[in-house]
Amino acid sequence: MPHLEKITHTSEDYWNLPESERAELIEGQLYAMAPPNYKHQKLVSELTQIIGNYIKAHHGKCEIIPSPFAVNLDANDKNWVEPDISVICDKSKITNRGCIGAPDYIIEIVSPSSRRMDYNRKNGLYMDAGVREYWIVDPEKERTTIYRFEEDAAPTITSFEQDIPVGIFEDLVINIAKLLSI
Repeated sequence: MPHLEKITHTSEDYWNLPESERAELIEGQLYAMAPPNYKHQKLVSELTQIIGNYIKAHHGKCEIIPSPFAVNLDANDKNWVEPDISVICDKSKITNRGCIGAPDYIIEIVSPSSRRMDYNRKNGLYMDAGVREYWIVDPEKERTTIYRFEEDAAPTITSFEQDIPVGIFEDLVINIAKLLSI
């Protein structure tokens, strides 16, 4: 059987995808993204609203942007991701094309098709790129895995019923179960 070479893709390939096709470029490889389900989108909407309201009420300098929104984690040609929610506190990183550099806080809502990517590959990418806080919200397992990379590489795992303090904001606490009951 002949050896097949892996094609290495670039930002140009990513930006030239058909508009109807969503994908992420990770280490030069394109990964197709499946359409999200209702619970996924409900969580994205509720979390965006809670965090956005907090930022406005505290006259914060951060900006919250839900997907689809392109993030070039290391400002190079190999990694363009679309986190479900990005919180960017350095607005100079925001361009018309997306975020150039690491957001401060990223939330991914796990879908069956994204489980391995969210827990494994993206975790390492986000840590290496300088993301301060990364949440993996898992509706199937009803738990949230929280990485606060500035404090510790080890995660904290909480159930949806627990109140979770947001590390990058002093007094913001989120309860996922309450968001789902809205």
